[in-house]
Amino acid sequence: MPADKLAADKLKADGWKIAETTGFLSLIGPLWERLKDGSLELALITEDKHHNRRGLVQGGVIMTFADRACGMAARFVSGKPTLATVQLDTHFVEAGKIGEILTTRPRVVRSTRSLIFITTEVTVEKRCIAMANGVFKILKTES
Repeated sequence: MPADKLAADKLKADGWKIAETTGFLSLIGPLWERLKDGSLELALITEDKHHNRRGLVQGGVIMTFADRACGMAARFVSGKPTLATVQLDTHFVEAGKIGEILTTRPRVVRSTRSLIFITTEVTVEKRCIAMANGVFKILKTES
């Protein structure tokens, strides 16, 4: 059985489901999600399509994953359907290897009427590979 199929079976057994995505995120994914202890978690099984020239997980994939996770958490806590990333600071701590499962559990630091501040760590098991802090703007919905 292929490694990505085994990883997918493991995620399913642990309560994960595939997140709905469109556009660019469909190229990165599938992304997986679950609620655990009332908090949103996301996962990504890294595949060959995610590699950089050194054969490791491309930094842009990790940044996109962190951005999506933080944005979804902002949406979850605000109850608002439309937000935009204002800022995303990412610090790469260690390389991710193809075939590993990236996970993240974003946490809201502060929420105002118009901005939500979120932090997250991207991990592989207990190993932190990146940290990200994001600011998300709640957008007015068109009437």
